[in-house]
Amino acid sequence: MHGRALFQLLNPLHLISSFGCFKAFPAQFKCHKNSLILSLDFHGFHESLENQASSLLLDCSESKCLQHGRQVHAQIIANGIYDVRQLKNKVLGMYVLCGSLWNAKNVFLSIKETQSLHWNWMIRGFSMMGRFDFALLFFIKMLDSGVLPDKFTFVYVIKACSSLSAVNFGRFVHRLLVSMGFDGDLFVGSSLIKIYAENNCLQDARQVFDKISERDCVLWNVMIDGYARNGDVLGALELFNVMRSSEVRHNSVTFLCVLSMLTSMMELQGGMQIHGLAIHCGFDLEVSVANALLTMYSKCHVLPDARLVFDLIHEKDVVSWNGIIAGYLHNGCSSGALGVFSEMQLAGAKPDSVTFASLLPSFAEAAGLRQGKEVHAYILRNGVPFDAFVKSALMDIYFKCRNVELARKVFSVTGAIDVVIFSTMISGCVLNGLNHDALVMFRILLRSNMRPNSVTLASTLPACASLAALKVGKELHGYILKSAHSNICFVGSALVDMYAKCGRLDLGLNVFKKLSGRDTVLWNTIITSCSQNGQPEEAIKYFRHMGMEGALYDCVAISAALSACAAIPALHYGKQIHAFIIRGALRTDVFAESALIDMYAKCGNLVFARGVFELMHEKNEVSWNSMISAYGTHGHVDSAISLFHKMLETGIHPDHVTFLSIISACSHAGLVDEGFHIFNCMSKDYGIMARMEHYACMVDLFGRAGDLEKALSIIRGMPFEPDSAIWGALLGASRVHGNVEIADVASKKLFHMDPSNSGYYVLLANTHAEAGGWEDVLKVRSLMKERGVQKLPGCSWIEIGRSSRMFIAADTSHPESAQIYLLLKCLLLELREAGYVPQTRFDAMIARSGIHKESYEKMHPNQ
Repeated sequence: MHGRALFQLLNPLHLISSFGCFKAFPAQFKCHKNSLILSLDFHGFHESLENQASSLLLDCSESKCLQHGRQVHAQIIANGIYDVRQLKNKVLGMYVLCGSLWNAKNVFLSIKETQSLHWNWMIRGFSMMGRFDFALLFFIKMLDSGVLPDKFTFVYVIKACSSLSAVNFGRFVHRLLVSMGFDGDLFVGSSLIKIYAENNCLQDARQVFDKISERDCVLWNVMIDGYARNGDVLGALELFNVMRSSEVRHNSVTFLCVLSMLTSMMELQGGMQIHGLAIHCGFDLEVSVANALLTMYSKCHVLPDARLVFDLIHEKDVVSWNGIIAGYLHNGCSSGALGVFSEMQLAGAKPDSVTFASLLPSFAEAAGLRQGKEVHAYILRNGVPFDAFVKSALMDIYFKCRNVELARKVFSVTGAIDVVIFSTMISGCVLNGLNHDALVMFRILLRSNMRPNSVTLASTLPACASLAALKVGKELHGYILKSAHSNICFVGSALVDMYAKCGRLDLGLNVFKKLSGRDTVLWNTIITSCSQNGQPEEAIKYFRHMGMEGALYDCVAISAALSACAAIPALHYGKQIHAFIIRGALRTDVFAESALIDMYAKCGNLVFARGVFELMHEKNEVSWNSMISAYGTHGHVDSAISLFHKMLETGIHPDHVTFLSIISACSHAGLVDEGFHIFNCMSKDYGIMARMEHYACMVDLFGRAGDLEKALSIIRGMPFEPDSAIWGALLGASRVHGNVEIADVASKKLFHMDPSNSGYYVLLANTHAEAGGWEDVLKVRSLMKERGVQKLPGCSWIEIGRSSRMFIAADTSHPESAQIYLLLKCLLLELREAGYVPQTRFDAMIARSGIHKESYEKMHPNQ
């Protein structure tokens, strides 16, 4: 009778029936309740209930079933067995593993005498939630409570230190565990090696490794990976060889670590040796190792071997398919990648987001808008997760195919929007000239409480450069300094470029000088910036420093340096660069050779320019344009037009630069009708719409010919607002032909567009002076004073021997200036003897106007 009453009180079957999610129970619970009671006394039954509750708690922990875990906890309390220490430990562990730290905390606080196990559970729980700071605080509280940590405590604590990069605290933990004798433990040692290796403390990691006498494969792998993480490839390979000579057998992770390292080094021979070892050890057909081998061969540009490894994989997973697709794309074979994608579908393998994130960029490079849309449709039809990678790749292809509207629609689709998506949106807007929209997107990112990363910042700075938004650029620079992105090379390059394009090359140079570890892109940026901002000597200086610091020259650096040589001009330096191109790997680079043509032409050596052009193995539109422009600059219009027709015969389609060069050549030669005809043919026959620079050439064409009214009508008929270059060309032509009325029209526009440019004021003043309008000259002078505009003296370069010299009017800075001026006087005397009559009309006009000659010379020192 008492037994049945006890059965009703405890009701174990009721406890079991409340957990329908569990399929298997201990055998004794499947017996009839009467036989169960008869077979157990009170003590035995109580032990059985504890075991059953422990089993159910374990099942809840494994299945992360918090709701059922709470029910088990409630039944344990109701049945009076909660004070059993083992059960309370398991309840605490169940709550931690189910992610309910609130309940775990309550259980922890209910334990009167805590042990290391209870503290371990709490520390582990905080680590699982990513609250590593709380995990370390709990560890400190544990020590303060007098509870000694065990080896499992140290594993969790070291993991928290590693996640927080708290190396100093990790050293404290290391000293503590050494004092407690845990430094020889495999698990603790492995955790210590990991934290030291991840924080560039390789020597400390190796000391820990060497002190552990019995090492397993996991420990060897962690140490090898530590060397690889720190870029010590030789150390990693040496340790791998030591491992081979030990009794420890490699596993697949060992091969993955070594292959990943060799792949990053593009070390094909070493990778092939590891492949042979993997075959010997029987790991070559394991999917993870085979995938790593496939990647290694692909990145080392041995695509046939990569395909062979892929074909030998018996059970290909999605990583295998993604690897071979990426391999084809990496080797420039987009058609092969599409073929593999078709094979993947036929094989029944389901593509994931990584597949499409790899495949879509190939369409962007080929401007394959149709293929991109087809893949987009496939993603929507087949329910492929629309994650950040897929979204970013789709936006990228639409932006590069100039379909901004579709890119915006992809961005606005609900789903994952992170900093990567915003970065893609910003760079896409910049690519399509929507610089204002790019800055708007950046502001939206900040308002969304997202932190821009280095890519976001480097993508936003070009928008500031294009808009000449110096203030916004400086604000971004301030944010970069505060967010510790200033030492990243590509961010520094974007900053230098922004400052240079905003007219503050000095600030760009300051950024450049503070950067360490300069890469090729950064050097290219500073050389190009100097060359484009009227500092060709500085450009050549930095080009030399680039080589002295061991940076590799590419076609961009070569082209920028040659452009600087052409600006000085410095033919000697240009020839040195030409010799370097011939000796180096750039001797067949089309862009470098095209820059050579331009340099020789601008340095006055048309024969050399033509020689470079004729010797080119491959010519593109840039090469033809350079040579056509060279002929035009030297006045060989017939040769320029003849070369243009040859260009068409070779099947190369002319671009806007081609027509710009020909129209410019016609302008210099005074061939008005031919130039106007070519301008009209550009849009009618070749479908190339005229740009700002083409209209500037047309204004110059009619202006040089004296047809200023036609030039003005061209400006007024433009489909967009003319810029200062166009009005400047008209003002220059008005000065040459003495047309004061049109000069006034052009100057009003220019003073509004570019009020700080002294050249426009001087041109207008000279125009009025030649027409005798001295009152207007004084008005222009007064306007310059009022606006604080100062005339900058013009400068010229001359190459003597192997050096270039810069000089300005009345320059006495040269150490031999006395001899130079003496020679100049002798030349002037000889000129007069030869019949040269100096221009005196300004003197006569000044005399008639009543203005002192000295006053006019101060206004126009270079006249």
